Amino acid sequence: MLYQFPENEIGILFQKIVPSIKKRKTQSLVLYFLFLLYFSIPSFQIPLLEYSHIRITSLMEQRAIEHGLLFYPRESWVSIDDINPNLLKSIVCMEDDAFFQHKGIDWKQLNDALRTNKRRKRIIRGGSTLTMQLAKNLYLTTERNFLRKAKEMLITFRMEKEISKRAILQDYVNEIEWGGGIFGIKEAAEKYFGKSPKELTISQCARLAAVIPSPLEHKPNSNSGYVQRRSSIILGRFNNVILFPEENL
Repeated sequence: MLYQFPENEIGILFQKIVPSIKKRKTQSLVLYFLFLLYFSIPSFQIPLLEYSHIRITSLMEQRAIEHGLLFYPRESWVSIDDINPNLLKSIVCMEDDAFFQHKGIDWKQLNDALRTNKRRKRIIRGGSTLTMQLAKNLYLTTERNFLRKAKEMLITFRMEKEISKRAILQDYVNEIEWGGGIFGIKEAAEKYFGKSPKELTISQCARLAAVIPSPLEHKPNSNSGYVQRRSSIILGRFNNVILFPEENL
């Protein structure tokens, strides 16, 4: 015989909970928001990134929609062991020099970016880490709003907790945008330099890393002042980066 709940059990439960909610409206709303936010992130997909990859990312879908579905960006994938380590160093030293030290968010860089943007009254500096950029590319959009940023930070914390730095960096170089319809280092290396990711020179690695903030405006094989200036900065910082220091302990 199935167990039957007393008819008034739910009513009694609500009588106990509702007064507490009414007294603490603000706290209850915050907790409710966090509850919905937490369960809206792709919790079950994140651990799989250690062993597999996402074939179609949120950013790929966004670009396809922006072009009226006339083309759908294709994925290109290559193991991190088949990528010139100089490219990884170039990306880290330019985009997130504390990547191997922080737990997903570089609070110092984020605070510096907020102060700079407030002083200039516009967004001219980002404080996103590589993990945050990957979270946005995989699961979110480029739209700027508080809700998207909150989701991005939650996904970032989950990534740093559940997958390795090696997996994060491998997914990053394989999923980010390097030009119109160009996603991943394999396609980018072939498109711009006619080489595999393993065959890239140090200069080419620096140029590829130089255009990451604005891949739709600048091409790594161009001689624009933007590319030359940023690639020179990268080469100057190059020797400051040690890849995967925790593996060398």
